[in-house]
Amino acid sequence: MKGFLILILTAIFQIASFCVAYSQSELRLEDIFANGTYNQNRFGPIRWMKDSKGYSSIETNAEVGGDDMVIYDARTGRRSVLVSAQDLIRVGASSPLKIADYEWSEDNTKLLIFTNTRKVWRYHTRGDYWVMDVATKTLQQLGKGLPSSSLMFTKFSPDATKVAYVSEHNIFVETLADGKIVQLTYDGSDVIINGTFDWVYEEELNCRDGFRWSPDGESIAYWRSDAKDVGTFYLINNIDSIYSKPIPLPYPKVGEKLSSVKIGVVSASGGDTRWFDFPGDPQNNYLARMEFIPESREIMVQQLNRRQNTNTVWVGDVDSMGLVKILEDTDEAFLDIHDNIQWLDNNNYFTWTSERDGWLHLYKVSRDGSSSTLITKGDFDVVRISHIDPTGGYVYFIASPENYTQRYLYRSPLTKPGKAERITPAEYPGQHAYQISPDSRYAIQTFQNVDTPPLYSVVSLPNHRLLRVLEDNRELKEKFTALRLNPKEFFKVDIGEVVLDAFMIKPQDFDSSKKYPLLFYVYGEPAGATVQDSWQNGDLWHHYIAQLGYVVISIDNRGTRTPRGRDWRKSIYGQIGILASEDQHKAAQKIFATYDFIDSDRVGMWGWSGGGQMTLNCMFRYPEVYKTGIAIAFVSDQRLYDATYQERYMGLLEDNAWGYREGSPLHHAENLQGDLLIMHGTADDNVHYQSFEMLVDKLIKHNKMFSMMSYPMRAHGINERENTSLHLRETMTKFLLEKLPSGGR
Repeated sequence: MKGFLILILTAIFQIASFCVAYSQSELRLEDIFANGTYNQNRFGPIRWMKDSKGYSSIETNAEVGGDDMVIYDARTGRRSVLVSAQDLIRVGASSPLKIADYEWSEDNTKLLIFTNTRKVWRYHTRGDYWVMDVATKTLQQLGKGLPSSSLMFTKFSPDATKVAYVSEHNIFVETLADGKIVQLTYDGSDVIINGTFDWVYEEELNCRDGFRWSPDGESIAYWRSDAKDVGTFYLINNIDSIYSKPIPLPYPKVGEKLSSVKIGVVSASGGDTRWFDFPGDPQNNYLARMEFIPESREIMVQQLNRRQNTNTVWVGDVDSMGLVKILEDTDEAFLDIHDNIQWLDNNNYFTWTSERDGWLHLYKVSRDGSSSTLITKGDFDVVRISHIDPTGGYVYFIASPENYTQRYLYRSPLTKPGKAERITPAEYPGQHAYQISPDSRYAIQTFQNVDTPPLYSVVSLPNHRLLRVLEDNRELKEKFTALRLNPKEFFKVDIGEVVLDAFMIKPQDFDSSKKYPLLFYVYGEPAGATVQDSWQNGDLWHHYIAQLGYVVISIDNRGTRTPRGRDWRKSIYGQIGILASEDQHKAAQKIFATYDFIDSDRVGMWGWSGGGQMTLNCMFRYPEVYKTGIAIAFVSDQRLYDATYQERYMGLLEDNAWGYREGSPLHHAENLQGDLLIMHGTADDNVHYQSFEMLVDKLIKHNKMFSMMSYPMRAHGINERENTSLHLRETMTKFLLEKLPSGGR
């Protein structure tokens, strides 16, 4: 009897163990999009200290319930608490300040803490700021008397005796010793924007912080935008009140008026602003970048024309207000703005990024623009500048000459052209990023690939010796491995004119003798790429779809943001949605001919934003191929999108009316034959719900049957409010299973 009981208990234990193992290996939508089961750990934010001997970070203090500011010795890893959570408890408060972000003063004696943040469109750029004197642990709130959580982009003066910030579109300077606040601008309003930017500058030119301290701390140069002539688009909130509430959004659509932007200089102690007089209509040019030249009273400004094919660089004297043109970069298609300017050789030279030789490279340019020398030489693109070290004589940068899906650290000498030296060891294939110390001796390395969640380490340079691991996301890696998923396979697709990069995920029970439905995932726009050897949160959504019995494939067509040279990226100029959908169609045909296990009668496509637009273009242009589609947050008519993005890649509407019409899926909706699901958030400030409704209207006009799902008061990411992400993915899954039958046959 006792032995029988032991057998029963053993069997129960084995069954329980099997169930636990099974539950750990089962991929569920709830775990991906609701339960946080596969959330990754991060480390930081990290700031290198001025002496390069250590770096600071934020770590949770479980005892107090807040954040500690800690310092690590880069060489030894020795940890010390510089500011404890206890130090961040204000007088009269029961809990410490929560650190959303922080900045050091130049001398590392003061700490600027950003907390209680609020989102401005997509990013948390508004909130409260506090300053701590590290030596005395004195905590001081900034902006007293101004509206709560209204401060933006607070910055120390060069000597750290003052700070400047924006509140309600006006600029203020506060003296730390006595808390005295001086208001520098007074005309800030809903349409007059001082020290920050309107929607389109933020979204498309990556401009947010709109003022700069002069090196001597005596002046502030700033942008002023007048949006009174910009058309207003109204988002409508129908769910938070019994009456609808319109939300006005100044938003320049294609061909419409832009904000009138200018740059002025004002004394940090107050007074009148003096304005630079840049040539050209301020409503038809962009003042895209502005920085002070070190140790000077001069600013460098990059001015883009409206077509965004000419970048004129000016030097402006803040005393005389005179302007001198020193450089002009042009392209037959379009130019991107690059933030890689570093002043060298006693500020007589600066670094400049250009595609003038067909590849994206770094150049050394004289202060007057008369001479230019190539620094990063070779048939490859510089993906990102990681660090420029004038003392050591090198520029460190990310590139990938052999594999466009991966990223590695290289360096080249600043003084003479030479072959780029690879720093990242070959045994770590994937994508790497580096936060390098000021003296270039150490770096915080982030490594990832399709099977490896981000791994944060400290390495020494240039030998790339591992000193310690900061965060390895081991638990997440173990969960991912336990799922026993088929690996994401990278492959090439030769469509004749060019060879495209692609990836494929097969079902877990894949049988090559059977035919499986194919779901293409597409983006296809010049703002990004999908075929990357990076973690991408494990790409668990696509693994889940493959688990249901689909082959998932993604292809980067020409024009996507990959390091394949100028001609690759500029090939789509004037034909967004046209060339890309042709590439996708040709690649699909090649895949059908290559892989016998693909069922060409069961082919679908899905995409978000630009990928939603591409899905519609492919379904409407090639209905015989794409039988099922899901388009999310898409642009149906390119004239509806913002002027800065669309005109950069399509040219002006007056010059390319045909391209705008031909590249817009709205004008091909009558060709729909397959099953289509369209989804959109009604509060999308980026791609307006208008795009969705116009397509619905056109499909109805042509008597086309389709499915639709609106998400009220959700923005472009459709992730606000309770349960949204899970509901969206459940809706997609249900549609695919109904319209694109799964499984091998």
